[in-house]
Amino acid sequence: MAFHTYPLERADALEDPSRYRYCSREELVDALDPDGDDVVADLGSGTGFYTDDVAPFVDRCYAVDVQSGMHERYREKGLPENVTTVTAAVDAMPFDDGELDAAVTTMTYHEFATPDALAEVRRVLADGGRFVVVDWTANGSGEEGPPLDERFDLARAREQVREADFGEIYSATRPETFVLVGRD
Repeated sequence: MAFHTYPLERADALEDPSRYRYCSREELVDALDPDGDDVVADLGSGTGFYTDDVAPFVDRCYAVDVQSGMHERYREKGLPENVTTVTAAVDAMPFDDGELDAAVTTMTYHEFATPDALAEVRRVLADGGRFVVVDWTANGSGEEGPPLDERFDLARAREQVREADFGEIYSATRPETFVLVGRD
């Protein structure tokens, strides 16, 4: 599987509200199930489209992206007060063990899903922490999102998350995406 990052020159497309047809704010927040005091990281945050949806429901939110240019775009747009940008790869995050109550990734799992990255997510999550994955499915049409050969289907994502010692709470597949919620 070829991993990549989203092209910075197309970053404006990440702010398109039609993205909600693949994962709505309500669905994401419901899967996250925050309690207001949570510390959460949005992995592969890009320009903060979904980070902005999570931030009002948590105490602190980290927008984690490997591309500093995405953070520049996010700062230009305006960061919520409780959001801090972190330029890092998912397999090498600068958080302490158990520092996060949850991690969420929307349409970026296929960009980082390796055993090392999943072990790192598990390391930074507190006991009982949630890992919410919403991503493009390999069973989709491929008309939107990355090429089909760069995607995982729900069964493979489940297998990867289980191999990283997360317990599954919930999963569902849709025409173009899947959602998977694991617990540390």
